[in-house]
Amino acid sequence: MARDRGQGELKPLLGREASLDGSLWSAFKGRKAACAAVLLVEILERAAFFGIVSNLVLYLNSSNFNWGGSQASRAALLFLGASYLLSPIGGWLADVYLGRYWTIILSFLLYLGAACLLPVTAMKDGRLSLCGEMSSSHINPSCKNHSGDCPQQTPSQYCAPTIYIGLLVLALGVSSIKANLTPFGADQVTDRGREATRRFFNWFYWSINIGAVISLLVVAFVQQNISFLIGYAIPASCVALALFIFLLASPTFVTKPPTGSQVSVLLQLACQSSCCRRVPRIRGTCTRVGFHWPHAKSASSLAGDKPQPGASSYEEDVANFQVMMKLLPVLLTFIPYWMVYFQMQSTYYLQGLHLFVPNIFQDSQTNGSVLPTNTTSSYTFPDAWLLLANVVVLLALVPLKDRVIDPFLMRRKLLPSALKRIALGMFFGFASIITAGVLETERLWYVTHNQTISQRIGKDEYFAAPLPIWWQIPQYLLIGVSEIFASIPGLEFAYSEAPKSMQGAIMGLFFFISGVGSLLGSGLLTLLSVSSQGWMHCPEDYGNINHCHMDYYFFLLAGIQMVTCVLFVWISSRYEKQQQREREQEQEPDFCHLCVGHEED
Repeated sequence: MARDRGQGELKPLLGREASLDGSLWSAFKGRKAACAAVLLVEILERAAFFGIVSNLVLYLNSSNFNWGGSQASRAALLFLGASYLLSPIGGWLADVYLGRYWTIILSFLLYLGAACLLPVTAMKDGRLSLCGEMSSSHINPSCKNHSGDCPQQTPSQYCAPTIYIGLLVLALGVSSIKANLTPFGADQVTDRGREATRRFFNWFYWSINIGAVISLLVVAFVQQNISFLIGYAIPASCVALALFIFLLASPTFVTKPPTGSQVSVLLQLACQSSCCRRVPRIRGTCTRVGFHWPHAKSASSLAGDKPQPGASSYEEDVANFQVMMKLLPVLLTFIPYWMVYFQMQSTYYLQGLHLFVPNIFQDSQTNGSVLPTNTTSSYTFPDAWLLLANVVVLLALVPLKDRVIDPFLMRRKLLPSALKRIALGMFFGFASIITAGVLETERLWYVTHNQTISQRIGKDEYFAAPLPIWWQIPQYLLIGVSEIFASIPGLEFAYSEAPKSMQGAIMGLFFFISGVGSLLGSGLLTLLSVSSQGWMHCPEDYGNINHCHMDYYFFLLAGIQMVTCVLFVWISSRYEKQQQREREQEQEPDFCHLCVGHEED
């Protein structure tokens, strides 16, 4: 690699004068190996992530740990939330100290170490060495009848400290990879122009979904029907292989040094605004010749460092802070949406375990009965495969929307703004959680009328309603459609509305808020699991949810989402009107003259 004109930036010696036009791969000429390596690493990392999270509820709910259904769902929500919430740590570490390349390597090592914990705990000897002996209170059968004579002991969480610490460390590695691998990949083609960058992001997005499909089809099936030991060894192997490929491709990568972070600057401006004095209001975009803010300092000076060449001025820092304050109310209204979205990998999954799960790949020994049998040579349909409905919707509709629907609406000037599309996405999220609540109400009707069936999933027995698991497909499809209209336009809005110097921070805030939503969903489940009054408190079930009222939980989330959707429409309308007024002010002919005249006075 050779040192480029940018201070500290390293680029490969070959392919530095590639053409910027032509076919897809001509845009990546000289960087094909680097781009292919990043995409393959992303496929393996996403396969590992989905392999870990897709059956996490079943793993903790199984006889290995005997956690309650709500306890397992809370752990899954905590892990999902932390894997987003901790993203700013990895981004800050890369920006300030290590750079993206070394942060990715360190994160993969952390990821690999924590991922190995799950196959170790899948072995009896591993659990004994890490967690000790399981107490007898954990080993109890599920309760089928409704006479009230089942024991009312709340199942404690066996091996909880080890599992929670391992999941948090794993989430730190995942979040750091999430924060750095995407921009690191974009760094490989940034100098090839905007079209090359756009094409890279298209391929990167597809790589995420390819990794998810591979993991859900293969790893989820192995975990549910063969062995958790093998099923969790595969994600750990994927992480190890991803790290190996990343290190092998290192000579082809463009690497950039740490450039510093504006986080400390924004925090100091927030402190000045709320505690000390109001931050000066900057109007318009004209240059203020000879104007000096009181105590004006550059970003690096505010952060306590020596001024760097090209460092942002105090005016720019204040303007960025004001943009952040305008975007924050819009982004905060995403929190209830993420509370709903992450139910897909927690309570939706738990609900599926208590619906009729059909057998697949049955041999001649099965009796052909409509109800499931205990034949050991047949496999059950993996509950996690329903997540494929979400992935398939994204893979099918995103290209259709990008190439057909959006251009059609744009030609007729009917394409809604990003904020209007987000509101539509929130409505689809509301429809998904309402659908889940209605299905849960119907499932509980069968339970209360003692019309349950016994089915074995893996090594564990569940008492389920005779409703087929296919009834969950609509709620998965609706949440997939909501992601197209809420999550993707949300990223577009955050990226396009942020100043160039703040795009990384705003994107990090977007992911941070999604983590907050997942953690609040977990906290709400915890609150509803309190003794005697909680809708999700059903200790007599020993991991089943037949005595819980998860339908009330779904309807509560739906109510929160609907109220927030109305609030979002109001906030986004005010935001668009404010943006329109500011654009009109910028077009006023004498505005800059008035600015300069005011400072001369």
